Amino acid sequence: MQKLEIFQSLWGMERRHPTIPERTHAENFQMIAEAGFDGVCLDPAMSDLDTYRETVPLFDLYRLKSMVNLFPRRVREMRPLLEFAKQVRAVKVNAIAQVMPVSVAGAIPLVYRWLKDAEDLGVELLFETHRDSLLNDLYFTLEVLDAVPELMLTADLSHFVLEREFQLPLSHRDRGFLDRIHDRSDCFQGRVASREQIQIQLAFPQHQPWVALFKELWRDGLRSWRRRNAPDATCVFLCELGPPGYAITDAQGLELSDRWAEALTMKTWISEIWTELEHEDGPTSS
Repeated sequence: MQKLEIFQSLWGMERRHPTIPERTHAENFQMIAEAGFDGVCLDPAMSDLDTYRETVPLFDLYRLKSMVNLFPRRVREMRPLLEFAKQVRAVKVNAIAQVMPVSVAGAIPLVYRWLKDAEDLGVELLFETHRDSLLNDLYFTLEVLDAVPELMLTADLSHFVLEREFQLPLSHRDRGFLDRIHDRSDCFQGRVASREQIQIQLAFPQHQPWVALFKELWRDGLRSWRRRNAPDATCVFLCELGPPGYAITDAQGLELSDRWAEALTMKTWISEIWTELEHEDGPTSS
């Protein structure tokens, strides 16, 4: 039977509060484990690898799995970051590559080089849809997908909703573009964006049309994943509600909502969507 695992972002546990100190890594891992998440996502660049290495014993201690979002800022940095991903036994490895050719022709050899680096290390490398990275733009990403059939994605559609300034309701054309992203995605990341903000509060009444859109998109993505993968495969979804400045703050630097409570709400939503898809498929198809 296909299985869903929901992870929480360690970056998303940062408070960045003007007066309250940060929790320790151990405190964050304990919170994540007690909330029933399956794992923790790390976000290493070369400059902070030593900090993230401090978390390695905590995965076994709290019986949590790992995934990583890698941030190489130079071509040669990908390999040591991939080695770290292998060290922490990451179940999903996503590249948010900050080496950004301005043309698809420039991106193709770079993607192939990094896929080869990953293959040499026995790591399955996905590329994340993310602003200020190699796959900054939806249209550019679609061209790269056509040019590199081996390329698989981690879908964080909040970036494309904001970057393209999508309007509601989504046009048939835009929905079709996002379906193409879903059909090449092997991992999913969650926050709710609008056409003007990268991360909006989940419970505010004025945001409910965008919440409804993202629930539909997550359902579409998970349905696509279930259709394409083996009966015993595991799907990974990451709750990734970022701290300020992703999170909107007031004049005192205080967030407008409880981000941890929102992460738990999102976890519940994704579990419910997965269960609905199991019922939709019927008892024999999963």
